[in-house]
Amino acid sequence: MTPEPDASPPARVGILDDHALIVDGLAGWIDEHATDLRVVIRTTRWLDLVRHPEFPVDVVLMDLQLGESISIESRIRACRAAGAAVVVVTALDDDSSRERSLGAGAAAFVSKTLPVSDLVAVARRVAAGERMARIGAAASAGHEASDDVAAPPDAGLSDAERRALVLYAQGLSTAEVARRMSVGYETAKTYLRRARDKYAKVGRPAGRRAELIRRVAEDGMLE
Repeated sequence: MTPEPDASPPARVGILDDHALIVDGLAGWIDEHATDLRVVIRTTRWLDLVRHPEFPVDVVLMDLQLGESISIESRIRACRAAGAAVVVVTALDDDSSRERSLGAGAAAFVSKTLPVSDLVAVARRVAAGERMARIGAAASAGHEASDDVAAPPDAGLSDAERRALVLYAQGLSTAEVARRMSVGYETAKTYLRRARDKYAKVGRPAGRRAELIRRVAEDGMLE
């Protein structure tokens, strides 16, 4: 009797590395050898990741060092707030970088010294819900991107509006935001409404929580 095929959909993967060859090479290896994973985002730019219509994915394979000003902690926390697990892939395999990455919520910290198959094994385990520490694994690969990515227009948020947005993007309810900020519920609600309105005025919709998380991630607020 032929066994029933596994009905589970493949885990959705995003790859972020500033070397285009790494992104495409890794994605190609996954497409050919790991049918339980599906690469839906390939990019060399942080903003391209969080702006992508497929974001958030199940797992982001993310290079530790990018040629951008957004810190690794901010990138990890933005992905985690959106619901994506993060595997940090790095050539800088030191204790400080590992502690920063895992402390910010990365599920694994993987060295670029080991084979692609090892990295994919880690991604598979993270997609299944495991949290790991330093792994001496992985090579990566790449995708071409434009040389310049325009910075998103500034919404002109006040400090209180930014604080309210960060808390809300991290999963707190409006009432919980109010308690954390030591303000009334209506005040917290007003902060969030004004922030959304300001984003809308500069062409950056933030009406839904997923959109708001993208705006917060784009602006590097999740430090």
